[in-house]
Amino acid sequence: MGVERRTVSVYEERAEEWQARRSAARAEDADRLAAAVAPGSVRVDLGCGPGFYLPHLGEPLVALDAANAMLELAREQLPSALLVRADLEALPLRDRSIGGAWARASYLHVARAALPLALARLHWALVPGAPLYLAVRLGDDEGALGEDGDFPGRFFAEWRPEPLVDVLVGAGFEVDEVTEDRGAKAQFVVARARRGRTLPDSVGPDMRLLVCGLNPSIYAADQGVGFARPGNRFWPAARAAGLVTRDRDPLHALVGHGIGMTDLVKRATRGAAELRVDEYRAGASRLERLVRWLRPKAVCFVGLAGWRAAVNPRAVAGEQPERLAEASAYVMPSTSGANARTPLDDLVEHLEAAAALAARG
Repeated sequence: MGVERRTVSVYEERAEEWQARRSAARAEDADRLAAAVAPGSVRVDLGCGPGFYLPHLGEPLVALDAANAMLELAREQLPSALLVRADLEALPLRDRSIGGAWARASYLHVARAALPLALARLHWALVPGAPLYLAVRLGDDEGALGEDGDFPGRFFAEWRPEPLVDVLVGAGFEVDEVTEDRGAKAQFVVARARRGRTLPDSVGPDMRLLVCGLNPSIYAADQGVGFARPGNRFWPAARAAGLVTRDRDPLHALVGHGIGMTDLVKRATRGAAELRVDEYRAGASRLERLVRWLRPKAVCFVGLAGWRAAVNPRAVAGEQPERLAEASAYVMPSTSGANARTPLDDLVEHLEAAAALAARG
């Protein structure tokens, strides 16, 4: 849906008034982020507003906002900044082109269920290791706040620290620190994180099926797509089963077909033998919270190892007697080329059965 239009209208119509009533209250945090970005790397201010923080973020710098009136004010703060009018949920940034991201009080205008995909898009735009500063409002409310201080009518999604960490980890970030910032006008949750060498979840509301791999390979993480190796048969099987229509395109799988993708363990490795027991346990807990929150109709584990490690060490392929949170669960053989004993036709049948399970709810 993108950032709510009425919220953007408030900023378009009252940009100068906003500028007069606000300031760079956390300039030292912007300085800290700038110091963490590799010299010469492009950095981005996501939801830059009138540009309060632009002089503190270093150069080269992209100033991005959904309101043109805000960008015009930002131009005065730092004429050398590249101004981009865009939506946080549809970032027009090339993959792995950005060396650091500042996002203070901007993603709080993104609906909770839309934040994982918005942050996945940011993950794809950042280089591995790039620092992220993210501040959202602290609380439990979501919606247009009619009595929102001196600028009423804007949409907000508030967060608690623990769920925000889950979303960041799922989006492929390594979280260094989460704190609460209790300012004079509002209270925030502030996260400092780095873009991991892994895959972001592609998840959202209204998923009919959530596909869960064990963990990304180094190759897949560097390609930015799960099951990316040429010998892996997941995407050919998924297309033949009618789950997706585009090869190696997790974004289209979610948006076009309601097929989400995640991994039990987010850390990329060269092989599953490198994974630790505590990673399986933490991943299973995160996955259960994700399923309980976004409520896909069913979850399909690709490869027996993930479900066996998380739930039932004696599980066999097929529909499982256990459920994950409230979702039906299906386990299928690995689609890796190393599992040549399972023919492609069998993999297609398993994905068709998982889709049928999802259709039954």
